[in-house]
Amino acid sequence: MADNGARGLRKPVFVKVDTLKPGTNGHTMVVKVVNSTTVLQKGAAASPHLRNTRIAECLVGDDTASILFTARNDQVDLMQPGTSVILRNAKIDMFKGTMRLAVDKWGRIEVAEPATFVVKEDNNLSLIEYELVNVVDG
Repeated sequence: MADNGARGLRKPVFVKVDTLKPGTNGHTMVVKVVNSTTVLQKGAAASPHLRNTRIAECLVGDDTASILFTARNDQVDLMQPGTSVILRNAKIDMFKGTMRLAVDKWGRIEVAEPATFVVKEDNNLSLIEYELVNVVDG
């Protein structure tokens, strides 16, 4: 059986922010950080796994839409306003019925060359509320 080099790493398909949907993952995209707000900063927390936890909500986007990105710990340092980043293997988390973009241990954030696009802030996907609907097969 000949191996035609088909195995190995697939070339990532870059997606645009406006294509993101609830419950999806594996997204690779270039986004620009618009702003960052620290929502949690714990130094010596009572619980060991929360010790030194930092969480920031960052508005990120491209020329199609924007979305809130939840940055954790070291990610907070990378997600500085004005920075362009490549998000690899990003996923959509739901928070109070709205979408948040996140990169967990299976993905990564890379600082990229400054993007030339202007972020479309007036199409913020995190402002759309989704209702959880249970579908019953009848």
